[in-house]
Amino acid sequence: MTMTVELGALEQVVTDLVRDGRYGSKSEVLRTGVRLVQEREAALASLLAKLDEGIADIDAGRVSPIDEVRDRLKARFGVEAE
Repeated sequence: MTMTVELGALEQVVTDLVRDGRYGSKSEVLRTGVRLVQEREAALASLLAKLDEGIADIDAGRVSPIDEVRDRLKARFGVEAE
């Protein structure tokens, strides 16, 4: 499928990457960029899901006192948590 994309100032970046031999074509550069965006979005979705889990734990009262958390961190990593 053919697609027209307006890149503005990024056009030169794409052109330079192809000219320098880092990529075989402009399409390859753009496909790589879209894959990276997909990876970033998946990582963000995972992080947000973990945040939701943490909030649900708080709402359900599944929390630990800060002193216990500090002691566990100190034991695990051998440093003082602030």
